[in-house]
Amino acid sequence: MDVYTLAFEWTETNRHWLIEVPIRIAAYILVVLIARYVLHRMIDRAATGKSRKDRGDDGEPSKRPMLLRHLRDRTPSSATGARSAERRQQRAQTIASVMKSTVSIVLLVWVVLAILNVVGVNIAPFIASAGVVGLAIGFGAQNLVRDFVTGVFMLLEDQYGVGDIVDLGEAIGEVETVGLRVTTVRDIDGTLWYVRNGEIARVGNMSQDYAVARIEVPVALSADVAHAEDVAVEAAAQAIEADATLAAKVLGEPEMLGVQELLADQVTLRMTVKTKPSAQWSVQRRLRREILKAYDQNGIELPYPPSRIPTLVGGIGE
Repeated sequence: MDVYTLAFEWTETNRHWLIEVPIRIAAYILVVLIARYVLHRMIDRAATGKSRKDRGDDGEPSKRPMLLRHLRDRTPSSATGARSAERRQQRAQTIASVMKSTVSIVLLVWVVLAILNVVGVNIAPFIASAGVVGLAIGFGAQNLVRDFVTGVFMLLEDQYGVGDIVDLGEAIGEVETVGLRVTTVRDIDGTLWYVRNGEIARVGNMSQDYAVARIEVPVALSADVAHAEDVAVEAAAQAIEADATLAAKVLGEPEMLGVQELLADQVTLRMTVKTKPSAQWSVQRRLRREILKAYDQNGIELPYPPSRIPTLVGGIGE
């Protein structure tokens, strides 16, 4: 048997391993790379692009990414365009990041199993082992998994976003960042709180749709309560009408609810005003000051020594 015959038999015997297997492996890898590139581009385009069907009042495409078109959006209608766009973009990019990571992991697992199957390895034990290992890792890192899953649902449900004033239980303040594992909140004292998403049992969002300014003012027991109520409502209405900046924050008329509390030395009256999100505190402070001025001008007694009244109302009556 000559050399040519041996070479021919050797290549025939090993043709499967030298030609077919490498070609199939290369084809699988190429398919995965192309699929990953195409899917990532589609996700990026959905996260940054605008839907032609979503148009604003001016006929231009809206700033709502296509990725969020079928998800509930709780961005306040009163939010500025820059803030609203920033919140939507951050939400879309975070969801897109999760989707791209999921696509990459699924494709990687598929190509590894496909290659093992091509080289003749029984993949059933690998699948069983992967399930056991995954269960062990998930049990050991259950807090991390819970934080991640909670973060995903918070983004999908749009429970809060950057710039919202929220109450997360231990932390109350303005949201600075929203991540898949941690949310950062800046409180009124400037402290930055890092709150794990899995530890958030409930969320109180003070920046969605509208807010209510609750104004409580005390009057003396000897004061005419009905007259004090009328003066408070009139003072609030006049202040809103006279100040365009204040009026821009208010969404409704002042509503007097009446006596809120009766103590041994005072009566507390409560009035509410519907405002734009996050504007309730500034409206409260302004209207409370105007009401105290009106009480001083109308001779309505407060449950404080007379010498304290000019200080409380900013010098009125001097």
